[in-house]
Amino acid sequence: MSAILLPFRADLTVDWEAFAAHVARTHAAGITPAVNMDTGYVQLIDDATRRQALAVARETVGAGELVAGACVVDTPGTAFDEEAYGSQLEMIAVVGALPVIFPSFGLTAGGNADFLVRLRRLAARVERFIGFELSTAFVPSGRVLSLDAYAELLVIPNCIGAKHSSLSRRLEWQRLALRDRVRPEFHVFTGNDLAIDMVRYGSDWLLGLSTAAPEAFARRDQWWAAGDPRFDELDDALQALGDFAFRTPVPAYKHSMAQALHLRGLLATDEPHPRSPRRPDSDREIIATILERIDSAMHATP
Repeated sequence: MSAILLPFRADLTVDWEAFAAHVARTHAAGITPAVNMDTGYVQLIDDATRRQALAVARETVGAGELVAGACVVDTPGTAFDEEAYGSQLEMIAVVGALPVIFPSFGLTAGGNADFLVRLRRLAARVERFIGFELSTAFVPSGRVLSLDAYAELLVIPNCIGAKHSSLSRRLEWQRLALRDRVRPEFHVFTGNDLAIDMVRYGSDWLLGLSTAAPEAFARRDQWWAAGDPRFDELDDALQALGDFAFRTPVPAYKHSMAQALHLRGLLATDEPHPRSPRRPDSDREIIATILERIDSAMHATP
């Protein structure tokens, strides 16, 4: 699964044509598009924009699988707003997408047990969903569970998996070992853009980095499945982009992704959301060099 960047025009309006084209490229590569995720600025956009993103994505993929973030934006000390989450889940259900339940201050307040009680209430509203552990390096309302709490998440029957964005291999390996013992069909969707080779250890993935080159990630996965040694150099090249794009401040990676797509000639501008942090213009030269490396690795002979 690949989180889809929401692109902007020079006048800072959403470029819906480029968005639809990017969803189509991702879908054509055999990767499930995930819209209204952090990469799609879900915490910064309004419900009208979220609905349009869902509608455009559904029209683009037809009957194909679609994933979408269910995000409630609140402030520290705000009470859990189940009805607000319900509205987000209904919005996603209208287009037949699979929801990813984003953390909020209200959802994550208190201890792990409090969080799980609230999550189970949301689980009762949907047929299937994806959970989400998110480091505060991405958003202040994030939460990464204890391993005991993760074991409770893992056995929620209609939770088909959970995106793990702690940026820690160690924590993700612990979850994989627990998953293998308790519920092997459960998906640990790595969100570790600093360790995209977690697929070697049994993780699936739902990444923001992959929005820069979904077709390269698709080829990497094909080579991994086939035991093709070209996997390694392509994975290394993609990781180089991840290491550069996801440096501190981490949320500015979205501008890096826009720069990459613009350099590839796939976006009219590399403007991020106006309230999202920016990278310096000098990053473009470095990203261009990394993109050349990715292209070379993609076209390597056996």
